[in-house]
Amino acid sequence: MSRSPWAAILIGSTVGGLIPLIWGAGFFSFSSMLFSAVGAIVGIWVAYQVH
Repeated sequence: MSRSPWAAILIGSTVGGLIPLIWGAGFFSFSSMLFSAVGAIVGIWVAYQVH
């Protein structure tokens, strides 16, 4: 496995975790953790689409 999927997971989960901060949710809130997981899944999908 190359590095690109891992980088995409890191970037996707970070961006996904920061999205709930827009509407005032905490960084460790349930919505932040949920969006972080969704962002990681989207990151995996994008990495395999690009690769």
